[in-house]
Amino acid sequence: MKSKPKFCPSLMCLDLLRPESQLDALSRRADIGHLDIMDGHFAPNLAISPGQVRAFRQASSLPMEAHLMVTNPEFWIDVFAETGVEEITIHRETIDSNAFRLIRRIRELGRSPGLALCPATPVEHAAHLLDSIGVLAIMTVDVGYSGQKFIPQMLQKVESARELREKYRYNYEIQVDGGCGLDTFNALRQAGADRFVLGSSLFGYERDINAAFDRVLREYKEATGEEPR
Repeated sequence: MKSKPKFCPSLMCLDLLRPESQLDALSRRADIGHLDIMDGHFAPNLAISPGQVRAFRQASSLPMEAHLMVTNPEFWIDVFAETGVEEITIHRETIDSNAFRLIRRIRELGRSPGLALCPATPVEHAAHLLDSIGVLAIMTVDVGYSGQKFIPQMLQKVESARELREKYRYNYEIQVDGGCGLDTFNALRQAGADRFVLGSSLFGYERDINAAFDRVLREYKEATGEEPR
C-alpha cells in the first residue's frame, strides 16, 4: 500500500511582499518546506541565503529541506544545519571525491541526508549511495528556475528509482522536483513518486495561498483518483 503523498512547497517562490502570512498558512497545510539553495555557479541563479532560512524558521513550524544546488556543498552543510533544517540534500554531480564523507557529516549533525540527481544523471550513478539516504530527489527540469516544462523522459528515471528501492529494500522516499501538477501527478505517482515539490503550480496563480493549496489538492485527486489527505 502506498503511503500518502507529501507536498513540498518551494519557498523560493514565496510572495516577497508577504512571506510570513504564506509561511503561516503553509505550516498548517504542507508537509515539508523545500529550500532551493543556489550559488549562481552550479545553478544559474541565486537563492536562498542562510539568513533567509533562519527567518523562515522563526515564522514557521514547517519541517524544511535544504536542497544544496551548489558547486561546493562541503562549504555549506554545517552552515545550513545551523539554521535548523531537518533535511539536507546534496547533488550527486558535486560529490565525486567525498560523497560518503559528506553524507556521514549530515548525519553527524542530526540531519537526514538526501541525494539529488540532475535530469542527465542516471539513477545508476547513485547506486552505491542509496542505502545511506532518506530521500532521492529526481530533478524533472534542469536546475535554476521555476516554471520550466516537465521533461517526460524522467518518468522512466522515477520508475528506476522505485525498482531499485523495491529490489534492495531501501528506505528512501522518491521526491520529484519540477513540473508537478495536474498534467503530471498521475504518471509520477504511478511511476513511484512519494513527494512533490510545488513551485509555479502552487504559487503562480491565486494570491490566496490557502485557495492555491486547495486547488493543488483537488488537481491531485482529479489526476490520480487518490485522496491526498
